[in-house]
Amino acid sequence: MQLTAMPKESRPREKLLDKGATALLDSELLAIFLRTGTHGMNAIELAQHLLDESGSLQNFFNAPLSEFVKFKGLGNAKYVQLQAVLELNKRYLAEQCQQETLFDSPKAVRDFLSLKLKAQQQEVFMLLYLDSQNRLLTDEVLFYGTINSASVYPREVVKSVLRHNAASVILAHNHPSGIAEPSEADRLITNKLKDALQLIDVQILDHLIVASNKTVSFAEQGWL
Repeated sequence: MQLTAMPKESRPREKLLDKGATALLDSELLAIFLRTGTHGMNAIELAQHLLDESGSLQNFFNAPLSEFVKFKGLGNAKYVQLQAVLELNKRYLAEQCQQETLFDSPKAVRDFLSLKLKAQQQEVFMLLYLDSQNRLLTDEVLFYGTINSASVYPREVVKSVLRHNAASVILAHNHPSGIAEPSEADRLITNKLKDALQLIDVQILDHLIVASNKTVSFAEQGWL
């Protein structure tokens, strides 16, 4: 069935305008992004087909170009559009973190870090540098590779904190395995960095581990 043949209140665009974006299913939101369907499928049917093929919305978003263009009805142009949308979302969340006190908006921090780290195929270790009011100055990936195989050097962390003139920091890294619980290496490096940064009067406000759809906070667990 063509979308124009559907009841007006069931069409994704009209539904969004009437009830807001949160009322739409994943397939309906994706249909708005796709705009058109393909032979034998309207936009909603194509969107659901893509979600079924990729296994999840997250897998669809994280698909590299080589895999993305294999999906029915997609090509370079749609890949470019999707990456632009994702990057705009990252920048929106970064701007929100810069304008707000981060402890007052923990969801924004988690959302920002999830977008930054979920798609990484290898483990990365990054810092959020904060000013004296706990607002984001900037973020930076300092180390690549698992903590066990690619050392996180406290000296380099201290140098980067001083370079950005940060008053405090939030540590973050991802677990591509999908297991969010911290390893012993995670706990050890957190304590080492805490001791090193205390020497220059900089506090670690949190260490967040991002894995699949879960984020673990050292601060919330009482591990800092």
